[in-house]
Amino acid sequence: MSTEAKRDFKLGVALKELPDNSILAGRVGEEEAILVRRGGQVYAVGALCTHYHGQLADGLVVGETVRCPLHHACFNLKTGAAIGAPALDPIACWRVEQSADRVFVREPLGQATTVRLPRNASPYSVVIVGGGAAALAAAATLRGNGYDNALTLVSADDTPPYDRPNVSKDFLAGTAPEEWMPLRASNFYADTDIDLMLNTTVGKLDPSSKRVTLTNGKELAFDALLLATGSEATTISIPGATSENLFYLRTLDDSRRLLKRLAGAKSAVILGAGFIGLEAAASLRTQGLQVHVVSPQRIPMERVFGTQIGSMLLELHSSHGVKFHLGVSISGIAGRTISLSDGSRIEADFTLAGVGARPCIDLARDAGLSIDRGVAVDEYLQTSAPGIFAAGDIARYPAHFSGERIRVEHWVAAERQGQTAARNLLGQREIFRTVPFFWTQQYDVAVNYTGHADSWDSIAVEGEIAQRNCAVSYVRGGRTIAMATISRDLQSLKTELMLETGEQLFA
Repeated sequence: MSTEAKRDFKLGVALKELPDNSILAGRVGEEEAILVRRGGQVYAVGALCTHYHGQLADGLVVGETVRCPLHHACFNLKTGAAIGAPALDPIACWRVEQSADRVFVREPLGQATTVRLPRNASPYSVVIVGGGAAALAAAATLRGNGYDNALTLVSADDTPPYDRPNVSKDFLAGTAPEEWMPLRASNFYADTDIDLMLNTTVGKLDPSSKRVTLTNGKELAFDALLLATGSEATTISIPGATSENLFYLRTLDDSRRLLKRLAGAKSAVILGAGFIGLEAAASLRTQGLQVHVVSPQRIPMERVFGTQIGSMLLELHSSHGVKFHLGVSISGIAGRTISLSDGSRIEADFTLAGVGARPCIDLARDAGLSIDRGVAVDEYLQTSAPGIFAAGDIARYPAHFSGERIRVEHWVAAERQGQTAARNLLGQREIFRTVPFFWTQQYDVAVNYTGHADSWDSIAVEGEIAQRNCAVSYVRGGRTIAMATISRDLQSLKTELMLETGEQLFA
C-alpha cells in the first residue's frame, strides 16, 4: 500500500478502532506511522524498524514497547528509543492528543535528552577490547546513558564495527555495497568522543593493576573493562592447500578477498554445511558460480535444526543447482582438483572452508579469569575479576529461561549483552535475561530461531516445513526450550516473550 493510500493520523482516529494492545498502520503526513493503544494511552511512532525496515505493524506490543517481527529489535513507545538490538537508532515519535472519543497525532516529539552522569559516580575510564557487535553496542550504550569519561575501543580489525552477518549474505552475493556495511557513520566515533583504535591488539591484561598492554607496547589504564573479543574462524590443514586456493569467511576482509577471487571464477567447493557454508553457497550461486558443498554430515544443519528442516534446506539448495557431497571430507587439493575422502574428485576454481569458529579467550585465560568453555560470567555478565565484564561470543552465562550455563555465537545476543554489560559497568546491576535469537537467510527463505537447544528429546512440528510455513518446537523434559519458524514471525516473537517471562511452553 502506498503512503498516499494510507490514512493520515493527523485527521484523527476513533478510539473504537484501537482495541487495547492493537497496532494500526497509517501515516503522519508523508511519514509511515503506527498507532498503539495501551489501556488509556495511545502512542504514535514510526512504522519501520531502523535495522532492516521491518514493518512494526506486524510486530508485538509488550508493555510500553513494540518488537520488530524480522529480527526482534525493540523500541520504546513513549520515546521511540531503540532499547533492544539489533536496531541501534530510534524511530520517530509524535505527541497524541485525545478529544472525546477520537485521537489526533500532533507534532513530533524530540528525542529524550541524555542525562549526564556525575564524573565521580562513573568509572574514570572504560576500555572495550573488541571491534564487533558487542563492543559497538556497549560503547553506544555508555554514551547514551550519560557516561562522559574516557572511552577507548581497541579493535584488531582494519574497519570500524560493521554488519558481520552480511559478510556471508548480501555483501558476498554482491547485492549490498561496502558503504552499507558500517554500523555507524565514520564521524560517529569522533562526535561521541570514542577513541577507536583500529589494527590494534591487546597482548596482556592485568586485572590487579587494571591495565592492558597493547602489542605495540603502549599501556592503557582502566577503571572498568569489557572483553568482547569475539570468535575467529576454525582453520584446518588440507594437503596442497594454499592461501590462493583455500579461503575462510569470518571478517569483512575475508569477504573482500573472496570477492576478488570471484573474478574469472566459475566454480567453487564449500567445505561445511553449517550457517557460513550454506549462506555462502546461496551467495555464490547468486553470483553465478557452480557450487559444490562437501560435508561429513549427512543432513545439513541437522545438529541445530534437526532432520526435517535440515532436509528442507538440502532440497532448497539442490533446487538452486548446488551439488552436495555428504558424509565425506576433503583429503587434498592439487590445482583445480579437490580430492574427497571417498576417492572421488571435484574440479573447481577454489575452496571455501566454513567449519566453525572458536572463541578468542586466550587473553582472558592468560589473565587468570575463570574459563568454562568460554569466559565465565555471572548474571550481570561480570567475570571472576571485579570491574571486568565479558560479552558476545566469548561469554558463557547463566540463561535464566533454561537454568543452564550457555555460550551462543549470535549477532543479536552479542549486541544485547554489550548493552547490558555497559549499563552494569555504570553500576545499574541489570540481570541479563534476553532469550537468544538468530536468523539465517538462504535465497528467499528465512529461518528464525528463538531459544537454545544443544539437545532435545523430541521435535514438534506445526504447519508444513516443505511449504516453508511452520513452527518447529524443540522439546526437552516436556518443555519447549527453543523454536524455529519459517514465515511465522509473530509466533517467533510470542515464543521469545514466553521464554523470557518464564511461562512454560509444553508440546
